[in-house]
Amino acid sequence: MTKKLFNTKIGLALGGGAAKGIAHVGVLKALEDQKVNIRYIAGTSVGAIIASLYAFNVSVDDIGSLAKRLTMSKVTSFKLSKTGFFTTASLRDLMVEYIGEVNIEDAKIPLAIVATDIRNGEEIILRRGSVADAVCASAAIPGIYIPVEIDNKSLVDGGLVQNVPIEALQAMGAGVTIASHLNSASQYSEISHVLDIMRNAFEIAVSHHTQDQLKDADVIISMDVSDFSLRDNTDRYDELFTIGYDTAAQQLNKLVWYKKGNVLLYPWRAAKEIAPFKVPEALKRASNKQD
Repeated sequence: MTKKLFNTKIGLALGGGAAKGIAHVGVLKALEDQKVNIRYIAGTSVGAIIASLYAFNVSVDDIGSLAKRLTMSKVTSFKLSKTGFFTTASLRDLMVEYIGEVNIEDAKIPLAIVATDIRNGEEIILRRGSVADAVCASAAIPGIYIPVEIDNKSLVDGGLVQNVPIEALQAMGAGVTIASHLNSASQYSEISHVLDIMRNAFEIAVSHHTQDQLKDADVIISMDVSDFSLRDNTDRYDELFTIGYDTAAQQLNKLVWYKKGNVLLYPWRAAKEIAPFKVPEALKRASNKQD
């Protein structure tokens, strides 16, 4: 219990959102500018791409260069199959180009990548094995991309089970969690292609459980990027970067308060854990607001 109460190691969760993931780059830059020390990092889908690069010490500028190449046409390869229309082979090549054939367990920052076993709906948190394969699995939108086979499992987009992987960070040992969430609006991207319809349908399906998962985050960087494309935002890179940066800078003020405020809240939290008596409801509500 003591370890849990005094754990201030910060974990960062980067959520899914296809080509809107450029905003995550702005979030990373804001974290660096405010000297926030990220001790753990986890990602789903496009969040897995960016989290993996950062975990292997790729600079924010270089991540931005890659993000400018994150268009659907550049990270997919057409291959008609009974299980999908595209492979993630091009995305795999892009990851290898930037970080090589590396394994998750060798990351400089402990890394977790979330995928879904399409055969049974099981959440798969990948902590070992090929980074490139894990990223491809996490980003494989079911029905569009052919599932990625890892350890005899058919894996697809992790957004089905944990779109903003807060739980993964907590399991790794993070005491303070930051969530970078790309889909805060109740409206979705404009549709100009059948793939937009399929992707929007996917986002709608995952949005409800994502809101429940975000309740466990200590700091939520939640952005309305509904005006941006799911397939290609290369011509609007600066806009998305700025949204990520500005939103993160505003929310990180709460992180400073949280770390200072926790010093005073530790005794109260410990008392709640061990007290043999019932805590008055009014005091309990006040504590929950602080938590």
